Amino acid sequence: MIKINNSLVEGIFPVPIYRNILSRDFSKQELNFVNKTKKNAIKNRGNVTSSDTYILNKQVFKNLKKELDLMVQDYFNKILCSPSSTVPYITQSWLNYTEVNQYHHEHHHPNSIVSGVIYLDADATTDKITFSKLEKTVIELDFEDINLYNAPFWDIPVKTGHVLLFPSTLRHMVMKKEGNNCRVSLAFNTFIKGTLGTDNSLKKLIL
Repeated sequence: MIKINNSLVEGIFPVPIYRNILSRDFSKQELNFVNKTKKNAIKNRGNVTSSDTYILNKQVFKNLKKELDLMVQDYFNKILCSPSSTVPYITQSWLNYTEVNQYHHEHHHPNSIVSGVIYLDADATTDKITFSKLEKTVIELDFEDINLYNAPFWDIPVKTGHVLLFPSTLRHMVMKKEGNNCRVSLAFNTFIKGTLGTDNSLKKLIL
């Protein structure tokens, strides 16, 4: 009987999910602003979102934006290892409100390089973000065990103060909300400014 020994499975081209946590609690002013903004939120597919899509430009979020800027730069330094000639910056940002039994449809973020989300109200026992696999298969197998290689979806539990950064092409969603809280998240997109490429490479681009 032939036995297979010492086999090795290696993952290549992994999709990075950067996780961090805010260094402080949210201020009373920030939370009051979030609650006030909810009154004028507009309907989304499954939940509601702020009408202001540049929410991090508000004075009340000045310190929050500074910390998120540092995390975005940390992502570019550690994961993309981008040169100092390119500088990432936050473009649009908005608030999402998801009540019990609501959801957030599957989507990705075009016209952005890295997207992020910080949770202002999330229950660690029930709240999570669900990512879906980019590659689609011709056939669909049944699996006895789910792992990072065969899973079509992957859940990451979240709680208040958590920050996630990920490639903007990565599709994600919020399944039907459980628990008792109104889940509140602040999502944002990024782009870069500076110089890409060189004259000799024939792909130089100044942004």
